[in-house]
Amino acid sequence: MRDGVIEISPGRFREVQGRYFEDFEVGHVYEHRPGRTITDADNVWFTLLTMNTHPAHFDYELSKDTEFGKPLVVSPFTIALMTGMSVSDTSGKAIANLGWDEVRMTKPLFVGDTLYCESEVLEKRESNSRPEQGIVTFKTIAKNQHGDVVAHYKRTVLVWKRGFGNLDA
Repeated sequence: MRDGVIEISPGRFREVQGRYFEDFEVGHVYEHRPGRTITDADNVWFTLLTMNTHPAHFDYELSKDTEFGKPLVVSPFTIALMTGMSVSDTSGKAIANLGWDEVRMTKPLFVGDTLYCESEVLEKRESNSRPEQGIVTFKTIAKNQHGDVVAHYKRTVLVWKRGFGNLDA
């Protein structure tokens, strides 16, 4: 594997997502691209899909009278998008998410904002009970198009070690 691609036969290549446990180094930062612009449909659909009926997310008239003057992007959508944007770099070879910690929403996000994310490897260790796997913790930060941090969290994943799992097939 090289640069996220493996050659499966001469001149034929397959894109590969994620990294094995051995590929992670504490302190490395992965910038997740492309960014993602939030649409009104994203916000309303996610809000209603998850039954989060707080009108600050989809009632434009009510939102005019809030301190923000417009609807807020629903926070769980921001977290879900951050997680999704990070998968190809952080957890494409994960067996399971073990948890999210220290979730913080630091600035409001609005329809029309573009989200950019990055993840730093905070720690890694071999699994005590699964010798073919390891545990890696990341801090993922989301910024809007102005570079303002709008959210961050720590996420811990259980990841295959090289030579285990059938994730490059």
